[in-house]
Amino acid sequence: MGVTEQPTGSGPSKDVVNILSGTSQNVIGIVIAAVATFTANILISRTLGQSAFGVVTVMTQAAFVLSFATRAGMDMAVLRDVAIETGVGRQDRIRVPVARATAIACGVSALVGLLALVGAGSVRDLFSIEADLGRNVVQAAVLGLPFLALANVWLSATRGLKIMRYTLYIFWAGQPLLWLAIMLIGWQFSKTAWMSVLSYSLSWVAASGLAFMAWRKESRGWETAPMEPGAMGRLFRYAGPRAPAALFSQLLFWTDLFVLTNYAPDPEIGTYSAALRAGQIIVLFLTSVSLMFSPYVADMHNRGETSKLDRLFKNLTRWTLAATIPAFLALALMPDEALKIFGSEFSGGRTALLILIAGQFVNVATGSVGFVLIMVGRTGWDLAVYAASLVLNLGLAFWLCPRYGMEGAAVANAVTFALSKWARLALVRRFVAIQPYDRQYGRLLVPTLIGAAVMWAVHQVAPSGSLVDLLLSGAAGAAAYAVTYLAVGLTAAERQGIASLKTKLGKGRDGQRSS
Repeated sequence: MGVTEQPTGSGPSKDVVNILSGTSQNVIGIVIAAVATFTANILISRTLGQSAFGVVTVMTQAAFVLSFATRAGMDMAVLRDVAIETGVGRQDRIRVPVARATAIACGVSALVGLLALVGAGSVRDLFSIEADLGRNVVQAAVLGLPFLALANVWLSATRGLKIMRYTLYIFWAGQPLLWLAIMLIGWQFSKTAWMSVLSYSLSWVAASGLAFMAWRKESRGWETAPMEPGAMGRLFRYAGPRAPAALFSQLLFWTDLFVLTNYAPDPEIGTYSAALRAGQIIVLFLTSVSLMFSPYVADMHNRGETSKLDRLFKNLTRWTLAATIPAFLALALMPDEALKIFGSEFSGGRTALLILIAGQFVNVATGSVGFVLIMVGRTGWDLAVYAASLVLNLGLAFWLCPRYGMEGAAVANAVTFALSKWARLALVRRFVAIQPYDRQYGRLLVPTLIGAAVMWAVHQVAPSGSLVDLLLSGAAGAAAYAVTYLAVGLTAAERQGIASLKTKLGKGRDGQRSS
């Protein structure tokens, strides 16, 4: 077990500073993405109604989830290879594999999209989409598949260089804003579910072009060497298990919704869609950290720096949990107010939302354990866990949805996420000899209790059931939490690191003034 604090007198490591810098960029992108996505969802729900909102959610998420398979595992393979090769100074070995990986991902996506077009009627029947609401939605959704794949492979390549800003600009901020803008324009011609889905696909067309330009900018100065003998075989051995595992990983977020479409009326499906959207807010920071942490895992593991990786894993997991707690408290204490953002009729998802965030809390509390398993090359084990988790999720959903509706779907979701992440913890401990926990997690208890108390107290006196209530109570509780965390939650090494960063920033400003 690694030590969690750096030696006395040392400042934050360069890796930690870079990860936190990239994560802070991601946080900005997450806020923009959350606002843009929520705005789009609220506009759809209020303009087109509950039933159409459910159709748009199902089809856009089906396309996004399917793209994880149609990428053929090339996004994670590229990220890992770029991180390893740049870590040992072999940039000339990168451009050809990235080019071949993008060609493979684009080809697989186009083929799957063509098959979906041929069977569009069967796809609508699979999700029980009514003919009047679902006209042309399948065609609109599959248009974006190749571009989803291309954008994510090129952005993964830039993250392999430990550059986060392109993912911020294009993935987090750009695509949701593009969807919103294109949809508003499209509605001038046809205010329908299929136009909303088509706008989503067109946003990925634009995002893929921007991602290509970003990768070209970073790599055009490198020499280009041919792939080494056996390199393609290694690529496919790594990516082969990753392709279905990536699909299963995303299906776990949405399988229960897809099963629920067979047992619940459209308004209930729309309500559960809103609960899923709201509950997934608390994993956005985890996703941000994982995206930035991944190339460091591949690089450190390749160079045998296990102790350093263990220390970094512990700190990042605790920081991720600490940053997520205010959002978790807001959803736990004010579920009705969170759901009413989508419309007053969505408050019926209260119990489902509470169940969902319990499962996602376990997801956050176990950190980037899945990305660690992938980046050290254990994609076969990763696939095994995801396959078992999907079977469990489907079994629970088909058992519980007919009996308990959306609450049964939420239980299936929460139980599956918890067991899946615990299995990964055990595998990472076995294969990499690291784990994310230490005694420093106890420092989160007091800030959490004080933040919850302040949030609850403000909630009692704020205008009941309103957006103002959610914003005021959430802001007050988050502020109390942050102040308390800074006072009692930071370790000695973290205080020293903050002081060191302040000193460096101050010197930078002094240098700019003197120049």
